Amino acid sequence: MLIALNKPYGVLSQFTDRSVPPKPTLAGFGLPKNVYAAGRLDHDSEGLLLLTDDGDLAHRLTDPKHKQPKTYWVQVEGEPREDQLQALRRGVELNDGPTLPAQAERIDPPALWPRDPPVRFRKTVPDAWLAITIGEGRNRQVRRMTAAVGLPTLRLVRAAVGPYRLGDLQPGQWRPL
Repeated sequence: MLIALNKPYGVLSQFTDRSVPPKPTLAGFGLPKNVYAAGRLDHDSEGLLLLTDDGDLAHRLTDPKHKQPKTYWVQVEGEPREDQLQALRRGVELNDGPTLPAQAERIDPPALWPRDPPVRFRKTVPDAWLAITIGEGRNRQVRRMTAAVGLPTLRLVRAAVGPYRLGDLQPGQWRPL
């Protein structure tokens, strides 16, 4: 079984949480029993999270040697310059080593649901949207990459993992694939 979930902002990519106060988890979405997340999506990121009850499938989806590309729509602070996009495309140096080259392009703002809480709006600071596709999955990698080129991430939405797309799923909705 493979399930696509639109993970809302502020939800952990796990079914239990022992922190105080507890954070919302995947347990609140009526998912089938015995599925677990194939990969992670930070609590402050949104979008496509794949869940499965098949360990081999989870391994194929998450193991870097299978190179499942992950595409993110990223709202960044600032006006992206071509040299910044080129740096993302070449790969950037992070504190845990260089990243692999990414696909990076400016896009029109995607038609998304409102985020709760909303992204802070500042009249004097422009923002823009990028589509970034990576073949790795390091901790907070896309956020660290955009920051490294001078474009801090304001909002991060995973739109695709390999051939699987978020489609029209709204936050908290899921469907079998």
